[in-house]
Amino acid sequence: MVAMYESELLAGRFEEKRPRLQAVAHRMLGSAEEAEDAVQEAWIRLQRADVAAVENLDAWLTTVVGRVCLDILRARTRREELFEELLDQHADPPPAAPADEAADPEQAALLADSVGKALLVVLDTLEPDERLAFVLHDMFAVPFSDIAAVIERSPAATRQLASRARRRVQGASPLPDLRRQHKVVSAFLTAARKGEFDRLLALLAPDVAMRADATAVSIGAAQATHGAEGVARIFSGGAQGARLALVDGAVGAVWQAKARTIVAFGFTLEDGRITAIELVGEPGRLEELDIAVLE
Repeated sequence: MVAMYESELLAGRFEEKRPRLQAVAHRMLGSAEEAEDAVQEAWIRLQRADVAAVENLDAWLTTVVGRVCLDILRARTRREELFEELLDQHADPPPAAPADEAADPEQAALLADSVGKALLVVLDTLEPDERLAFVLHDMFAVPFSDIAAVIERSPAATRQLASRARRRVQGASPLPDLRRQHKVVSAFLTAARKGEFDRLLALLAPDVAMRADATAVSIGAAQATHGAEGVARIFSGGAQGARLALVDGAVGAVWQAKARTIVAFGFTLEDGRITAIELVGEPGRLEELDIAVLE
């Protein structure tokens, strides 16, 4: 009876910590599903641990989640290296996973968070140890001494990793304002569907340029069009099947058939107006794009 009570008490304490642990794992991994797996692994390890010997449960759980995430990142890096080796050995690459594979409601909500998603794009450029040091220290105030134990380096070396990561994040291109992009692109698609020509003109820069690759042209897109009136005429009354999406970390749109992206739309914005539209339909290029459908 006592053991059952203590187990329920421990579970309650863990659930109190879960939101923070989930945030740590998501910043580390960039995937809601993998983050949930990492947090669950922390719970399993907590159940096996001598809880009475844990002085600071917050710090202990954060360290465990950090260690689990680091293992996942290192394994992911190795898988990517192996995949690249396979591509070098075989002419035909394996088929791509469906573009909206991760577009469940929870992840869509996370992706719609402008700062969070943009930051994840930058964090993905960091090495696993750099990402761990930066995320845990700068975002969750974990001491370097604790992080050092996870990555098996000295506190001084860990501090240098975080500093290097910080410089890379700060030196990256300015994080895109996804809320602003969402507002403009969503308004553009709505105006296109309703055939609101004047509204389209208001959203397009006078010298806007639209171009499409050969595959997109083969299924009906214009190869190249310049000027707001020409682009507005093309889209007015169209875009019925286009869905709002994140395309390589920026708000764009996709046309899909049976959950597979056929054409991706990239938008370039300046001062709240669209200055360029690119249509990508070539399968090889689509495979290289990071796409998450938002609607």
